Amino acid sequence: MTGAGIRATTIAVLMLLGGCGDSGAGPTATADGASPTGTDPEPVRYASVTGDAEAGERSFLQCKICHTIEPDQNRIGPSLHAIIGRKAATVPGFAYSPAMKNSGITWSEEELFRFIGDTRGTVPGTKMAFAGMRNAQTRADVIAYLTAAPQ
Repeated sequence: MTGAGIRATTIAVLMLLGGCGDSGAGPTATADGASPTGTDPEPVRYASVTGDAEAGERSFLQCKICHTIEPDQNRIGPSLHAIIGRKAATVPGFAYSPAMKNSGITWSEEELFRFIGDTRGTVPGTKMAFAGMRNAQTRADVIAYLTAAPQ
């Protein structure tokens, strides 16, 4: 196997083992923000969580396996530079899945909050291999970091 093949295999294994999953404490939620135990009467909504860009920078480290916030630099995933307000599947030079191309999503903070929580539930058929961030605070922090990054 070549060096690139080994690297790709290693990344895939890390993602499958949860390398892109949750970290940190805070309220947990399902993709729609509901408690995974079903005990919370109201789901956690993005508007009810205040993100911290500094904490989000630390949490984004798990995303850096596949993404960057630098413009015009794609990795295994597309660049997330200036993602807010951008139509999904429009970063030049990245080969998106048909599901993402046809999703009709325009990335808002609320849409990212939902997608990061459950990528495959939000866009069935996406090729993004990501366990999701169930922790609502962690998701809000990552979004705060993405929106605070130079555009």
